Amino acid sequence: MVNPRFSILSEDFAVDPYRCFAQLRDQAPVHYEPAIDSYFLSRHPDVKRVLTDHEAFTTQTLQVRAEPVMRGPVLAQMTGAEHTAKRKIVVRAFTGQALQDQIRAIHANAAELIAPFLPRGRLDLVNDFGRPLAVRVTLDVLGLDKKDWQQVSAWHSGVAEFITSIVLTPERRRHCMDCAEQLEAYLVPVIQERRRHPGEDLISRLCTAEFDGIAMSDREVTALIINVLAAATEPADKTLALLFKHLIDHPEQMAQVRQDPALLPAAIAETLRYTPPVQLIPRQAERDAVFADGTVPAGAVVFCMVGAANRDPDAFADPDAFDIHRPDLGTARSFTAAAQHLAFGTGLHQCVGAAFARAEIETVAAMLLSLLDQVRHAPGFGYRETGLYTRGPASLHVDFTPARRAPAPH
Repeated sequence: MVNPRFSILSEDFAVDPYRCFAQLRDQAPVHYEPAIDSYFLSRHPDVKRVLTDHEAFTTQTLQVRAEPVMRGPVLAQMTGAEHTAKRKIVVRAFTGQALQDQIRAIHANAAELIAPFLPRGRLDLVNDFGRPLAVRVTLDVLGLDKKDWQQVSAWHSGVAEFITSIVLTPERRRHCMDCAEQLEAYLVPVIQERRRHPGEDLISRLCTAEFDGIAMSDREVTALIINVLAAATEPADKTLALLFKHLIDHPEQMAQVRQDPALLPAAIAETLRYTPPVQLIPRQAERDAVFADGTVPAGAVVFCMVGAANRDPDAFADPDAFDIHRPDLGTARSFTAAAQHLAFGTGLHQCVGAAFARAEIETVAAMLLSLLDQVRHAPGFGYRETGLYTRGPASLHVDFTPARRAPAPH
């Protein structure tokens, strides 16, 4: 049995949640954490049920978890016509011609960031490359000045900490709120300027769009900008680093991806299944909900454990193995609402940026694979992951042999 003193909030769980998932699914699939009065679901069918039954399990909890730092309601809190209209505006910025333009910008950003490291043969894929790249790419989409990326990144870190922390001290809460207020103060003059002189960027589109014949307020636009900033930045750098970690650890699969670039989307999809960057998705039960192993009472907060669901043997064969050739993944549907894995969520509030995430990671990974030969862990490097809500490598120090070819223009 799961030790009655076992806690998802413990340091032991934080070090390696994956070793606990099978026991949770088998023995405590509806796990209660008294310290935060919340329930944690770990089985694939239970998680999928919660994420697709929008009447029984609402996003009401985001009023407390996200709205204070988003400075207004986020997409996941909206329903009906408002959700459809606003989601469409955001999705339009991540598809079609807009996406093609962004791919060129992603390529240019990545080439510029990687260039100084090529002669050195060593870099930290997280802190030297992945994290700054994710912020700079998102600023491009929004139409914000990239010279401000470090400041925006610092503010964004505070916003992300607020949303992804299960427990916050009063000091950290104040810090997060300060970051959100400063980010809002930075954005308001930009919004006002784009209302007067709109361009092709996402902020301009949000400023000029109408819902029910009425333009969105500065507060609504600010909330959607911060929503996009968090959603587009937080998972991207983690997924890229995790992809390379798994390929380095499975050299035969690395060799296959290098030999056949058409396998890269499968490697990304399997990374998302095997180690999803977003591990927890919160919902609130509107009424008592009965599961095979217990009842979640009305009004309770429920955390869907995406990492555990994605390793459920009832959903995937040999789920604890990293296998880019697995027949039960379905690469083509892995970046859509029909995905078998739950890394992007599912249902009405599935991640709006799934297609963009695929394009970004595919573009950057293909470039890195062409530039970095014999990628390997740096000598003495100790791998460590951090995060309970979102999770990824604290760093990924790699050595490589620089390839002779320069990045192709995109």
